[in-house]
Amino acid sequence: MSTVDTYELNDGNALPMVGFGTVSLVGDDGVAVMRTALENGYRLLDSAVNYGNEEEVGKAVRTSGLAREDVLIATKIPGRSHEYAKAVESVEGSLRRIGSDYLDLCLIHWPNPSVGRYPEAWRALVDLRERGLVRSIGVSNFTEEHLRTVIDDTGVVPAVNQIELHPYFPQAAMREADARLGIRTQSWSPLGKHRAPFAEEPVARAAAAHGVTPAQVVLRWQLQLGALPIPKSADARRQRENIDLFGFELTASEVDAISGLARDDGRLFGGDPNVHEEM
Repeated sequence: MSTVDTYELNDGNALPMVGFGTVSLVGDDGVAVMRTALENGYRLLDSAVNYGNEEEVGKAVRTSGLAREDVLIATKIPGRSHEYAKAVESVEGSLRRIGSDYLDLCLIHWPNPSVGRYPEAWRALVDLRERGLVRSIGVSNFTEEHLRTVIDDTGVVPAVNQIELHPYFPQAAMREADARLGIRTQSWSPLGKHRAPFAEEPVARAAAAHGVTPAQVVLRWQLQLGALPIPKSADARRQRENIDLFGFELTASEVDAISGLARDDGRLFGGDPNVHEEM
């Protein structure tokens, strides 16, 4: 089982450098996959209200043999719950479904700027943290403008901004903005899903040079950018490979070459936070 180093957040808490994504993992099969991930060394399970699997996350943790405090659980508030009271209700509902009296991390899933109520959801998260129901609070898919809006409104800087980030969409400007504000960047779809760049020459060459898989190269690239990837795999062997990232290091030229795979149309779908709506 691999041991995963941690990143310290701006609130003094810490997150494992690699988490486990749970989207589409539902039912008994989903619980089994999550338990296998925990057995393989993952200690951060990333969920969301809209994944519809918070009950499964809670069951996986309870039946894993691990203490609750040894597993970090993250979830996300959906767009339909941005109004202050609904955001509070969303978190309380997540806690009931998970079966825990606290969340380790809670994010606003998307800003939905045309609705314009994400600052209310952020104020709710700030208050929920004060109540001890959430330990760390953050956002997902926020631009620098969205970040500055909530910071200016409350004086509280998000601990995390979870964004789409993979070699075809490396998000250099957004990563720089997060770093400037003291926010840890998390990466969703860190391998690029169906567009995974495993056959691309910089990735394949680095994999051969270090004796690792192309997926390990991409995830190590994520770490060396300072990002926190949350890969998902139902395959136990790939789970182990995806967390076994600390025995090698990419050269600066290898990192730059992989970043050079960036495309103008690199997004996996039309998920521009300025226009995308997720309810």
